[in-house]
Amino acid sequence: MTLIAVVGATGTGKSRFALDLAHAIAERGGLAEVVNADAMQLYRGMDIGTAKLPVNEREGVPHHLLDVLDVTDEASVAAYQAEARRVVDDIAGRGGVALLTGGSGLYVSSVIHDLRFPGTDAAIRARLEAELEEVGPGLMHRRLRELDAETAASVDAQNGRRIVRALEVIELTGEPKAARLPDEPVPWRPHRIVHLRADRADLVARLDARTAGMWAAGLLDEVRGLIPKGLERGVTARKAIGYAQALAQVQGRMAEADAIAETQALTRTYARRQVGWFKRYAAASVVDAGDPAALAAELARQASGV
Repeated sequence: MTLIAVVGATGTGKSRFALDLAHAIAERGGLAEVVNADAMQLYRGMDIGTAKLPVNEREGVPHHLLDVLDVTDEASVAAYQAEARRVVDDIAGRGGVALLTGGSGLYVSSVIHDLRFPGTDAAIRARLEAELEEVGPGLMHRRLRELDAETAASVDAQNGRRIVRALEVIELTGEPKAARLPDEPVPWRPHRIVHLRADRADLVARLDARTAGMWAAGLLDEVRGLIPKGLERGVTARKAIGYAQALAQVQGRMAEADAIAETQALTRTYARRQVGWFKRYAAASVVDAGDPAALAAELARQASGV
């Protein structure tokens, strides 16, 4: 096995599990490297707000696809798919195991499944984005629902970028279902999936504390440092949970207490959507992230099966 996906909601300990798994594989004479599958961790300088594992805490395990985009770049799942698969192939070619680790569901699926992404049209995209700015995501999502209720059901009604992309694909192809993920996707290559789950109440408490900790750790200073690098112009980066709120605080548009509270609420909602997304991975090994014995047993099982 050359590909293992470590998935789960934010705050469930995926980074730690991936490190432990890499060490367990190494103890058996193998090689394992982590491939990032968190869309926001692709950005240089966005460290505190994305809970990116610092270099000195990676314990000698190589990590790939961290810090590969500027904050002015637009993240693209199609571009990510090509680069992530190149990295996976490289690791496999050296006899290693790629540990695809992260909570961005579409990014994970783009690698492990044989998904094809239609191209883009700059004029259509610009028109739809201008409309989004004018009428907001609610009305755009309503239009998507009228065109393709199934796709609309899988897209957050506040995620303007995803709504615009779905409408663009429908307009480009003339087929509503073209913006839809297949119910039974074909695997890109043999793989295994470990899905870390956590008790909802425990996870919420942990996420709320982690958000407050990000402010205490210097998120505002991180954002101030990213403004000269173009954060305010970033299509994707400036809208990231936590960064949008911290930016509003820096700009004087939001009080700190409100910025933290809104980030906590959005993070809880995001975690709930992640859990829903990863439930579609029926073949995954579901592990209780709060049970050390269960985690240890899963580590041993995955490492032995490589």
